[in-house]
Amino acid sequence: MTSVMWFRRDLRLEDNTALYHAFEDSDELVLLFQVNPEQFLADSSNHQAFFASVAHFQETVNQKMHLQILFGNLEESFTKLKKTVKNWDRVYFNLDERGFGAERDQKMREFFQENQIIVHDYMDHHLHGATEIKNQSGDPYKVYTPYYNQWKQLTKPKPVKVAISADKVTKDTLFPEDEEKFAELVANLLDKPLYEVGTKAAKKQLENFLLENVVDYSKARDLPAEDRTSLLSPYLRTGELSIRTVWQQLQEADDSEGKQTFEKELCWRDFYNMIYAANPKQKQQPIQTNFQFIQWDNDDENFQRWQEGKTGYPIVDAAMRQLNQTGWMHNRLRMIVASFLTKDLLIDWRRGEKYFQQQLIDYDPASNIGGWQWAASTGTDAVPYFRIFNPTTQSERFDAEGEFIRKYVPELKDLPNKFIHQPEKMKEAEQREYGVILGEDYPLPIVHHKEARRKALSVYENSREFAKEVPDDSSDEE
Repeated sequence: MTSVMWFRRDLRLEDNTALYHAFEDSDELVLLFQVNPEQFLADSSNHQAFFASVAHFQETVNQKMHLQILFGNLEESFTKLKKTVKNWDRVYFNLDERGFGAERDQKMREFFQENQIIVHDYMDHHLHGATEIKNQSGDPYKVYTPYYNQWKQLTKPKPVKVAISADKVTKDTLFPEDEEKFAELVANLLDKPLYEVGTKAAKKQLENFLLENVVDYSKARDLPAEDRTSLLSPYLRTGELSIRTVWQQLQEADDSEGKQTFEKELCWRDFYNMIYAANPKQKQQPIQTNFQFIQWDNDDENFQRWQEGKTGYPIVDAAMRQLNQTGWMHNRLRMIVASFLTKDLLIDWRRGEKYFQQQLIDYDPASNIGGWQWAASTGTDAVPYFRIFNPTTQSERFDAEGEFIRKYVPELKDLPNKFIHQPEKMKEAEQREYGVILGEDYPLPIVHHKEARRKALSVYENSREFAKEVPDDSSDEE
């Protein structure tokens, strides 16, 4: 009989739980990646980055084996596979616990059962799964700190050593037309990937981070000009790097405040995965019902200015231009621009989350939605609604010399430090002196922060008061 190893967001041959068991258990094995156009985000950095990684993985596998490609509707693809591989009776994959992936897996379990195919699925993407850590009542945690206190006490899974037996793998191309369609998709990607893809590059990045930056991570991670975060998120998103490998090598590093801080970041990754699994509608609905009635301004012109990095707030504009140019944004800046969009501009966090989904090369739904709901004060364990980032003071604190601003907002590169964070303070003579005419070369601020803050507080408080008057109709939910 023949087994199928179904790759999804685990694009590696090393330390892959499902692949480990597939080789251990199988006499004949089909390696498979299914391309589902329903998931495409065409012309987006997200799409470009992910399929560049898939193409690289295909190339890697095909050096000694063969990665079969199915292209099209999910169930139709697997029906075609069953007709082609008639003795197929087992499927192996690393499961998804939330969002689209969880719905897909449930749907396909029904398909596999109907076709007498035994499912072997494994928790592989996280150190601890969504249902593994619960509070004393047996419910998911809603607050990070008690979750972390339990998380850090638990033994972490160790990497698995995959014994690859190339002679077990079906090397004939089973679906040439599907592979041609995938080749056309790849041909339309950027000639140069947005970053260096593949497991080899991922391992090199991990090694560099642990050697050079983890010790100072707790402080340096907040300074966007220094670019000293781990930069591992794109690889964890595609599974080109295993989270177990990251944890094991991190434990081999010397103890430091930076090491402990990075461990907490890995815990946040598990926490947000658990939150999304417990709140499957959170991409569209706020978790905190107090803030489901916020009267957003949703000014389209202001939203476009935010997208383009033309708000008149240099740190916000630099961050958004970094995102648009590179497909990545420093985490401190993600908080700043999200707070600015939701609190200063009063634009619905869902619009920002969707834009990030398009632009980010490391887009992970659980972490991205969690981060946006945190900034908008609508999520679990979110920033209090009255805590509103001042973009200017954030800029002065974390980009004191304006180095990051000058890199991504070059029209301001010749400004002295006293104006780099607030160009609007320049008088006409100073604008001429430095070659930056406000309203022409660089925009004036599209809102005044103090006034915007005052308005946001009122809007949030009104939503909270209105929520008290609305009867609970949760019992009527379908």
